[in-house]
Amino acid sequence: MSMYGRDPWGGPLEINTADSATDDDRSRNLNDFDRAALSRPLDETQQSWLLGPGEQKKKRYVDLGCIIVSRKIFVWTVGTILAVAFIAGIVTVIVKNVPRHHKKPPAPDNYTIALQKALRFFNAQKSGKLPKHNNVSWRGNSCLNDGKSDKSGAVIKDLVGGYYDAGDAIKFHFPKAFAMTMLSWSVIEYSAKYEAAGELAHVKEIIKWGTDYFLKTFNSTADTISQLVAQVDSQIFFQSEL
Repeated sequence: MSMYGRDPWGGPLEINTADSATDDDRSRNLNDFDRAALSRPLDETQQSWLLGPGEQKKKRYVDLGCIIVSRKIFVWTVGTILAVAFIAGIVTVIVKNVPRHHKKPPAPDNYTIALQKALRFFNAQKSGKLPKHNNVSWRGNSCLNDGKSDKSGAVIKDLVGGYYDAGDAIKFHFPKAFAMTMLSWSVIEYSAKYEAAGELAHVKEIIKWGTDYFLKTFNSTADTISQLVAQVDSQIFFQSEL
């Protein structure tokens, strides 16, 4: 269908109604397309085109006094340390609570047994107030009045202690000095052997018991020996605890 009008520039003006209807449809289709495009969410790139650059997130830092680190790195570091400490604690508890099978120590050899019995002899020969760990059940305190006067009871010199010579109750210096010297020399030469046998502390205690008595009998102010004293006759045998 065509319509004719008057052209202001001269000549007839033809209007095609079919073309006009087509243009209206195109306009409506474009409007529908625009509404559909606006209803669809925009991605970050499109939003940046329309809205411009957005605000960037500010990084947070932790001031440790000597250094400033990122808060994220600080949190990860602390978390890692705590996790490692927790795991190490669990492993330690498990290791401590797991039952262990300890091997029995080997039986002492004949030389070790002989050494123990030889040193025990000195425990049996001790005089004075015995220590609790003397390890000789049939011995007790003895001769606690050595050095006192028989009449007045006054203490002339404290002579309690030392070792008896043999089965009697007399204390000789020369045999005892020789014994203490040999024991001391053996400790200097073979301290590792004593320690391996478990007798190092024992032999040192034996030496100290004898040398402490020597110090009691030594008079540093005297320059000559005026007398020798023997309190008990070696021909009399009796229990020293009496």
